[in-house]
Amino acid sequence: MPKIGTIELPEFPLLLAPMEDVSDPPFRRLCKLHGADLMYSEFISSEGLIRDAIKSRQKLDIFDYERPVGIQIFGGDEEAMAMSAKIVETVQPDLVDINFGCPVKKVVSKGAGAGVLKDVDLMVRLTKAVIKSTSLPVTVKTRLGWDEASINIDEVAERLQDIGVQALSIHARTRAQMYKGHSDWAHIARVKNNPRITMPIFGNGDIDSPEKALEYKNKFGIDGIMIGRAAIGYPWIFNEIKHFMKTGEHLPIPTMKDRIEAARNHLIWSVEWKNERVGVVEMRRHYTNYFKGIHGFKEYKQKLVTTDGLHQLLDVFKEIEEVYAGYQFEV
Repeated sequence: MPKIGTIELPEFPLLLAPMEDVSDPPFRRLCKLHGADLMYSEFISSEGLIRDAIKSRQKLDIFDYERPVGIQIFGGDEEAMAMSAKIVETVQPDLVDINFGCPVKKVVSKGAGAGVLKDVDLMVRLTKAVIKSTSLPVTVKTRLGWDEASINIDEVAERLQDIGVQALSIHARTRAQMYKGHSDWAHIARVKNNPRITMPIFGNGDIDSPEKALEYKNKFGIDGIMIGRAAIGYPWIFNEIKHFMKTGEHLPIPTMKDRIEAARNHLIWSVEWKNERVGVVEMRRHYTNYFKGIHGFKEYKQKLVTTDGLHQLLDVFKEIEEVYAGYQFEV
């Protein structure tokens, strides 16, 4: 059983990846309901937390039903990272995670996220600063390296473990790849098989089916899998993977009723957490994923993304439920 500090995880845990503008409390609640074992907040700027930026502070919201849950921070300044870890500790998550993997330009250009992959000494200093300033377990999420010519995940894993990092999640791409091309899990397997490495190693990248999850578990020997984009609009993936690993059989695919219920709950919880206006608007990006591949759905998708009030949207869901009663999804 993998352990992170005193947190005991199931034999082969499934983690929900921290995703900006996605992994908020309403979405995490859905994923927990459908089998996620460990989840993280959206990544939070250390500078934003110290400046008391409202958006950064709101991302600190966690709820007991989510546990175990980690809060993820990023930044390129040791003092700011140490101070933000102290702020994070006040809301009592189960762990603090550091993002050394985000490839987007606005983060990398500040010497944070995957930008730190070019300077492992800095990565170690930033991590040390966080570890010293909190009593919570500290974990890290990162990538293989900056580019193909500078894959340094072996050194990164050893040095982070040596200073007290308690688990490492590795996205099996370089920063140069962003989210394109194939992920290469052979590098993750090499880290896991290093006799010096005793902390849990979680793999991330391209897991989008129960078959692939089982294949990668057996082939690469990791301690668990972190799932990101495949869970957007499809929180059922966690329980589907667990069921397949246990029985070799597939759970029935989510029905139209299941999808409507998930999208409706997601909307209601978003409105409860954010307020009606923001909850309604920010939910619009999710509908395409919930109702992907449904014949003749364009008219209803249009309604979902243009209707402004919660009660009117609930009426749209009611209408969809009636019109698509008995709709059969193709396996």
